[in-house]
Amino acid sequence: MPDLPGHGASRPLPDDLGILATSAALVSLLESRGLDRVHVLGWSLGGAVALELAHRAPERVASLHLLGAMGVVEHELLGDPMLNAGLHALGVLAADAATWLLPHFGAGDGLAGLRASMRSFADTDQVRLRSVLEGLTLPTRILHGARDPLVPVAAAKEHARLVPHAELEIWDDASHFLPLTRPGEVAHDLAGWIARVEAGAAAGREDATAARLAEATRPLGPDDLPPVTGFALLLTGLLLALATLGSEDLTCVAAGLLVADGRLSWLFASLACFAGILVGDLLLFAAGRLLGRPAARVPPLSWMLSEEQLEQASAWFEREGPRVIFVSRFLPGLRLPTYFSAGVLRTSPLRFAFWFTLAGLAWTPLLVGLSALATARLGLDVRGLEAADLAALGLGVLGLVITLRLALRLATWRGRRLLLGRWHRISRYEFWPPWLFYAPAVAVFCWRWVRAGALLPTAANPAMPLGGFVGESKRAILEGLGQRPEVPLWLAVARGEDARERVTAWREDHGLTLPLVLKPDQGERGSAVHVLRSEEDLDRQLAEVPFEGLLMEYAPGDEFGVFWVHPPEDEEGRVVAVTIKVLPTVTGDGARTLEQLVLADPRAVALHATYRRERADRFQEVVPAGEVVTLTDVGTHARGCLFLDGEHLITPELTRAVAALTADYQGFHFGRFDLKAPSAEHLSRGEGLRVIELNGVTSEETQIWDPGYGLLRAWGTQQRQWRTAFEVGRQCAARGAHVASLTELLRELRAWRAR
Repeated sequence: MPDLPGHGASRPLPDDLGILATSAALVSLLESRGLDRVHVLGWSLGGAVALELAHRAPERVASLHLLGAMGVVEHELLGDPMLNAGLHALGVLAADAATWLLPHFGAGDGLAGLRASMRSFADTDQVRLRSVLEGLTLPTRILHGARDPLVPVAAAKEHARLVPHAELEIWDDASHFLPLTRPGEVAHDLAGWIARVEAGAAAGREDATAARLAEATRPLGPDDLPPVTGFALLLTGLLLALATLGSEDLTCVAAGLLVADGRLSWLFASLACFAGILVGDLLLFAAGRLLGRPAARVPPLSWMLSEEQLEQASAWFEREGPRVIFVSRFLPGLRLPTYFSAGVLRTSPLRFAFWFTLAGLAWTPLLVGLSALATARLGLDVRGLEAADLAALGLGVLGLVITLRLALRLATWRGRRLLLGRWHRISRYEFWPPWLFYAPAVAVFCWRWVRAGALLPTAANPAMPLGGFVGESKRAILEGLGQRPEVPLWLAVARGEDARERVTAWREDHGLTLPLVLKPDQGERGSAVHVLRSEEDLDRQLAEVPFEGLLMEYAPGDEFGVFWVHPPEDEEGRVVAVTIKVLPTVTGDGARTLEQLVLADPRAVALHATYRRERADRFQEVVPAGEVVTLTDVGTHARGCLFLDGEHLITPELTRAVAALTADYQGFHFGRFDLKAPSAEHLSRGEGLRVIELNGVTSEETQIWDPGYGLLRAWGTQQRQWRTAFEVGRQCAARGAHVASLTELLRELRAWRAR
């Protein structure tokens, strides 16, 4: 009896261990031994090789004896060629890893047969065996064990159906390993079979009955595939459990498809999914308990879990207790932070497991069952789907998950408000992500750049590096404006041992009290700007500040954005736009939390996540009746400030006041002042102005974020602004201002990102 390549004493391993290559090797072996006619017994994978041999050289094969033999792919492992191919590839990787990556000190040398087996399965195209079986005409006997865990007995029955003249015998008390456990009986059966073939008593295809011939031509139907059993069942359960680590809901839906297909029972599919979910979430709980919050800052947790989610879950957990574990199972986006927070807060593992088990047992069978029911009601035959149908099915599965999530959101007031907020962020351009809103402006800039042949805006403000295109220093700008009443007092700060002492001395010298404002020397869109209202805030921020920054005197009053343009060829500059900045507020009623007040507000609901970050310390706190809570301290749109068009505030008095601010700042022609004034009336009269910040050529006319401004008008304003920036840059360049090259700009962009 020859060994399969890679098994027994056969060496070396050929490049191809599939059944086609092996059957070709057998033909060569028969020719070399002068064997013109043989009886072939194929066991397990050898049965597939025997079928290929009979197909390749039918004149040499007198009969086939298929013993626990592989055959049709529908009864192998998961029943799908692509899925099976993936499993076989994983098997090869696992066998190679066990041999070469694990230190086994020679003990792993015996894994050569395992590696060869994995290679054999991976190199085999089992789909073609159905047509091979359908074309068999020589005498065939099929012997199978009823308790075979590797090749289900249903496979033997399907083989017998496809070969209408085949003899089928099933031994009730036998398993897959008949040659090892009952060699004498197998030898006796084989000898009797060969004797009957040689005596002409074994049936050929011409001896098959009409009924069996008709049955052999019947296409494979859904009822021909029994439930997955044995090893394939265990493997399927393991795969479902592992898949939940990627997506719990999609795995449950996929399990439901298998239930509807009749391959798995609803109970088994639900338990397999629940087992994977249980392990995954217990690991998440353990990560929070053993590693703490620092683990949330390291991939892969940092990819899935934001600091804001963790803060919210911790506050919710501390307020409501372990019951939130049960509720979070049904609320999208809260499982990861809640379970991790449960570990961080050192909840009792038994208590966590109790609530989690209740939630998992309620949710998982429900989702699996709904998926199975929907598939059955639609009458889908998953096995018969083509590629386009599978794509449509995938979209349907995704739609089912989204529908379930949407239904859960709609079931609660909080969920409905969050959905409304999401709709506002989609439908209102003021909430769009920057990459989407600024796409036309970038296109306009690139077009004008190509047309001009140079990056002219980088020359628009010679007083600023690159015209203030990127990375301009706030400290240098304030120094350029000079010491004047309109410019608040400021101090350059950095993290260090003497920072607190320097700040204390500075405050004493100028008689400054809190609040103060801390901002980075180079920042954008209000990032890392803090209003310090207590000594504790000051100490903490000075100890944690990761950047070179400015500590500034706090200027009271209302905040405005004033855009200034003064081309060198014009005698006078002009204010082209004014933005009124309104810090949003909500008023407490003594019954609702700050989060509930935000969700109830018509505009704030769209910025729920932003205000949660801004007011994390109070978000779950019930606000006393009548108390007005400001949702952000910083007048930037990115941090939730409301911007309104203040064109009506542009007056000759304001223009003269801004011109006076820029009179001593030589080389500034184009940019936006962020100003404080006691009121809008004071601003229009040019009285009581304080400079909060001055930005260069890439600052924008922020009145475009007025909710009533209109998208097309906003894009038109940006186009006009860049047209002006290029013209101002052209005039400055004509007077000798430096125009940056693309290389300089990219270098500064990289440096700015690094900072």
